[in-house]
Amino acid sequence: MSDDHRVRPSARFAVALPPPREDGPVSVERAIGVRRTVRSFAAGGLTLAEIAQLLWAAQGITGTEGRRAAPSAGALYPLEAYLFAGKVVKLPAGLYRYDGGRHDLTLHREGDLRPDLAAAALDQEWLGRAPAVVALCAFHGRTMARYGPRGRRYVDMEAGHAAQNLGLQAVAMDLVTGIVGAFEDDEVAGLMGLAADEVPLYLLPVGRPGGDDDVR
Repeated sequence: MSDDHRVRPSARFAVALPPPREDGPVSVERAIGVRRTVRSFAAGGLTLAEIAQLLWAAQGITGTEGRRAAPSAGALYPLEAYLFAGKVVKLPAGLYRYDGGRHDLTLHREGDLRPDLAAAALDQEWLGRAPAVVALCAFHGRTMARYGPRGRRYVDMEAGHAAQNLGLQAVAMDLVTGIVGAFEDDEVAGLMGLAADEVPLYLLPVGRPGGDDDVR
């Protein structure tokens, strides 16, 4: 891991996101039928509005009392969504944490971390070529405090719900995404500067369709 990325001070540096849309031209059935794991991306970047929509679909607030887009056992919401931004219009490269309640991004680490992330993901270079990568992380203790050891399973299931939401939303926006579970946990956690009890579960590279058509 390179050492030229500075951790932000504790003061909150936030980027407000455009509001999400709650309707669109693509049906759920169409999105399910089209969705695939894609490992190649066109050269262009993403817009802040596209990032906002994707993060909202994964972990945004969709109802009263802070209810989120993905179901959560006991409404305990142990997941945290982060964005590795590399090529996002009007958003400096860096690692950001998404706050669903505020619908904004907080800068967590400065600089383009995508090459380091790809290295930590067992040298999957294609991951580093995506203009942005969403990382879903979890505090298992939030759920296990109520449900005991079985709470760990509930958390991992919840990560799957959020990832599928993001994948279907990407299709509805004419974007593509992959799913990555093969990575060194400690290396990714260190790169992200996660808390000791926070665990990375899912990496979801997102971009525009194109490249060498590596679709699965």
